[in-house]
Amino acid sequence: MKAAEGIKTRVSARVQALKPSETLALAARARELKAQGHSVISFAAGEPDFDTPDDVREAGRYTAVSGVPELRQAISENLKRENGLEYKPSQIVVSNGAKHAIWNAFLTLLEPGDEVLVPVPYWVTFPELARFVGGTPVFVPARPGSVKIGPQELTRAITKRSKVLVLNSPNNPSGAVYSREELLAIGEVVRRHDLHVLSDEIYEQLVFGNARHVSIASLDPELQDRTIVIGGVSKTWAMTGWRIGFSAAPPDLAEGIERLQSQSTSNPSSVSQYAALRAFTGPRDSVRSMRECFSRRRDFVVKRLSAMKGIRLVPPEGAFYAFPDVSERIAKARNGVRDSAGLSNYLIDEAKIVCVPGSAFGMEGHLRISYAIGDGEIEEGLNRLESALDRM
Repeated sequence: MKAAEGIKTRVSARVQALKPSETLALAARARELKAQGHSVISFAAGEPDFDTPDDVREAGRYTAVSGVPELRQAISENLKRENGLEYKPSQIVVSNGAKHAIWNAFLTLLEPGDEVLVPVPYWVTFPELARFVGGTPVFVPARPGSVKIGPQELTRAITKRSKVLVLNSPNNPSGAVYSREELLAIGEVVRRHDLHVLSDEIYEQLVFGNARHVSIASLDPELQDRTIVIGGVSKTWAMTGWRIGFSAAPPDLAEGIERLQSQSTSNPSSVSQYAALRAFTGPRDSVRSMRECFSRRRDFVVKRLSAMKGIRLVPPEGAFYAFPDVSERIAKARNGVRDSAGLSNYLIDEAKIVCVPGSAFGMEGHLRISYAIGDGEIEEGLNRLESALDRM
């Protein structure tokens, strides 16, 4: 059936304003090149390159809907054991992935025009979801030479419309992990300016070396009352396709989130909930094994990137990404590359490797390199990267 004449579009302005995900677009291009027979190594992966542990897959067979209360209880106990956080099961809302939990939180907290403070670099979805629900993202630049903000940077960005600060530690794309002392300083600003915090802690189990994950909600009861904690199973247990995330929030906000979800998606798949229940209550051997593997890969990637001329790197302390500054190589390029997006396209075309441009995360001149791929692919991909940069 043809659309009626004179109707330009039936897509709402809020959906038209959404930017497509650059990470997904690059992944699609990598698949297309592979289908054409090219040897493509993608550093754009945002998911572990492991299979879901066998015991978790086995538990996923059972489909009884009564898993919801048990899973909430298991998450509550996990937050207390791992982070020192006290939440009743009624304060936990299990959603269709962490992205859905963030959408729920924004839509519950924000009124049109409220400002969301987004530290740079940021995960690509934060500003888009803030805009989608009627909020206004305000970007907070990192400290010079760093990939973290401090209290001064945060204070400068605050206005009378500021409502929510987004914290993502361990961070995607930089791998930065905020220390307890850094979070205490930020928490003082949060209290002083009557802010709320959305704390995305999806990578909490993936920290390396001397870094330790600390939830800002664990610092004191007042900060916990201002914070919505976001978590899930996708990164820790390699369960990206199971689509289970959660929010832990103060009682009034948890009730609002639950009411919203009841009128949108209802509960997540009961099969996935039972699999997640097994993940939270079962042995952690596979988690430790994956973390050790990521730690070893991280050390290799840091060593290789740090040895490449014209590249600066703040070593990642968590997640599974490196975020090197390649602005010096871009500035010296003789082949027409002028920015990180151009460099990303050059690397796909000339070296058949996929890296996400820093511009997607609000920090031009960088590339995000995921080491959630096989060891051999990492080594070959970094060889191709070094060679391609030398040919620019």
